[in-house]
This record gives sequence, C-alpha cells and structure tokens, in this order.
Amino acid sequence: MSILVVDDDLELRELLAEYLGRNGFAVDLAEDGRQMRARLAGGMPDAIILDLMLPGDDGLSLARELRTRSAVPILMLSARGEEIDRVVGLEVGADDYLAKPFSPRELLARLRALLRRAQMTVPESPQAAPATLTTFGPFALDLAAHRLLRDGYEVTLTSAEFELLRLFVERPNRVMSRDELIDQLKGFARDPFDRSIDIRVTRLRRKIEADPAAPRYIRTIRGQGYLFSPLGPAV
Repeated sequence: MSILVVDDDLELRELLAEYLGRNGFAVDLAEDGRQMRARLAGGMPDAIILDLMLPGDDGLSLARELRTRSAVPILMLSARGEEIDRVVGLEVGADDYLAKPFSPRELLARLRALLRRAQMTVPESPQAAPATLTTFGPFALDLAAHRLLRDGYEVTLTSAEFELLRLFVERPNRVMSRDELIDQLKGFARDPFDRSIDIRVTRLRRKIEADPAAPRYIRTIRGQGYLFSPLGPAV
C-alpha cells in the first residue's frame, strides 16, 4: 500500500521511508504543501502522514484542502502535542493524531488501524453481496457501496465518519459509551483522555443534523455516552 509522508524534517522523512518500506509499504515523500500537490497529481495514496507545522501552508490548511477532494486516511503529526492541536486537527478532517517524539512502532500500529478501517469501507462488487440500505429521515446509508445519500444526493464522509455512523445505525436506540465506541473503532491502546469520539460526533452532526446544537439523530446522554435515534426524539 502507498503512503505519502509530508514533513519538512529531512531526517524524519528518511527514517519513516526506511521503516515503513521495511514493513511492506511503498513510501513517497514531500517536504511541504507544494511538493504534496505535485505528488498527488500522480494519484492519491492509500494514506497520508501529515506534519502540523510546515513552511508555507500548514498541516491544518492542507488537511482541510485534502478533505475537499478525498476521504484518504490522514495521520497528523505535531511536535507540540497540546490538546488544542489534537482537537483542531481532528476537526478539520484528520483521522488520527500522533505527537512527536513518537515510537515508530506506535506510528505503524496507528497507520495499520487507519488502513484497516478504510479497507472495511471499500465498496464490494455487485456479485459479492446485495446493497444493504438503511434509511433515517431524508438519509439513506448504503453499507455495501460506502455511501450516504440525502434526498438522492451524496454526502461526503471520511472513512472514520462513515464507520462511526455505521456503528450507530447498526445499534439504534441504544446508548453507547465513549469507551465502547473507541474500542470498536480503534485497533490500538487508547489514551484514557481520548476525545476523538466527541470530535467525530461533532463532525458527523454537522453533516446530518439540521441543527447540530440540538441534534435529532445522534443525541448525547449525559454521563453515559451517545444514542442514535433513527426516528428522532419522541414528541
């Protein structure tokens, strides 16, 4: 599988190219946004490792730009590692976040988890299985084709957003704790203060709720977690 590493640290780029290459990946390198765009002109990789602090366009701007054209998994890196960086990075569309300095083995585990999740949402061939369609409100979630439609028009979701919505749709009217959601969505040890689920819920609400501040479908159950209600709250 192909990985694009975007980082202005030459030593780190070369280290990741060597380490990921030894673990079976085809690795391409870019030192800034200009080089990233040049590499992407030849095709989208299977995942992108993107540094937050870059010369010119920073990682947040580039992640935002990528999300306008692709749902490619993005693993964001930052030398700062503060929670606000993590939150903003996830809000603009990164799928995961890793603070520098990091263990190459942890980066590999996180990267493989992102790729597994993306592969799980690749559309199956028509002969493999019939389309599985679940509807709620004006939406239709096609699990086989990895698509969310609203009144017949496609709503663009990242692989992380799609997997979160799939979990909710498959467990309607049931409270799911943050720990349960994290365990279902991540393939590695989690931080006890991990807020990624809350951020992904916020991102997903922006795409499916008429008023994200007063959600109809994905409701917060105080002190317990989240509940997906296909019909909305009872009147």
